[in-house]
Amino acid sequence: MVEAFPILISVAPEDGGQRLDQFLVARLDVSRARVQQLISEQKVLVKDVPAKASLRLRGGEHISVLGSAERPPLRAMAEEIPLDILYEDDDLAIINKPAGMMVHAGAGATEDQRNRGTLVNALLHHFAALSTVGGEMRPGIVHRLDKETSGLIIVAKNDDAHRKLAAQFARREVKKTYIAMVHGWPKKDRGTISASISRDRLRRIRMTTRGTGGRDAISHYSVMQRLDTAFGKFALVEVKIDTGRTHQIRVHMASLGHAVVGDALYGAPREMRARRGRATDEGGAISLSRNFLHAAQLEVAHPRTGEQIALRSPLPAELQAFLAAVERDVATHVPTKG
Repeated sequence: MVEAFPILISVAPEDGGQRLDQFLVARLDVSRARVQQLISEQKVLVKDVPAKASLRLRGGEHISVLGSAERPPLRAMAEEIPLDILYEDDDLAIINKPAGMMVHAGAGATEDQRNRGTLVNALLHHFAALSTVGGEMRPGIVHRLDKETSGLIIVAKNDDAHRKLAAQFARREVKKTYIAMVHGWPKKDRGTISASISRDRLRRIRMTTRGTGGRDAISHYSVMQRLDTAFGKFALVEVKIDTGRTHQIRVHMASLGHAVVGDALYGAPREMRARRGRATDEGGAISLSRNFLHAAQLEVAHPRTGEQIALRSPLPAELQAFLAAVERDVATHVPTKG
């Protein structure tokens, strides 16, 4: 949001009929939650009077935004949340993160929504010490996984380990392998996607390969299975990444026209219905409440000894169940060409 206040906005006649909060989201390029907070703090005046979020604009009004929203400070807090710890010593731990868990607190409407249930909170409960390099909100966090992505994530227990692990990521020495299911069949059995990634200017929660000034990103994919099912064509792919950009695999695969299953943000359907009128055990439709994306393998040099640590994490139960549901009525199972 622009920092020079007050912000003065005139409502054009063609904008009449819009709710005040929806109008301001588009004009100020901020979230609806932030706009509603501004309104609740009486920092939005319409005709010099504090207005409600639900106010219907008529066109011709003058709106004044008096300041920025006063958000309560985020803070990490210890919570007794179960963790699947696959490796641990005095320097680091490797966790198998479930889908649905944020790595650290993020933006949200209330303090509870932003601050609770995160991996960081679970780490603070389980471990006596964590690195401080990432700041108070990200103790121990060397790299991240998206909320709806499951799998392996490294945690540093001290600052020396953190710096050495971060240096390995920066030099692209850490080997990360993901398993994803995507819609459609890629033209090639394997390939490399080298396309920079930047924030989508129209939808700020998305990333894109079509913008300018993005950060370089490289993903290598290999098709493991091609499935022609009652619900459409799918491919199970293995993806290795050289870089770790926000939403990298999701946006790279979507850029090829093959969105990750379950990833509605990048074009995947929320529900897949059986085609050709074929009956299924699922009543003609299936859906997945998370992204079919799992950080399955991780190889890293121990920051103290230099010895290689290599771990694998099998597909979690919900992804195995979805794969089984898709394969239950496979029309064609096409192996890769090797």
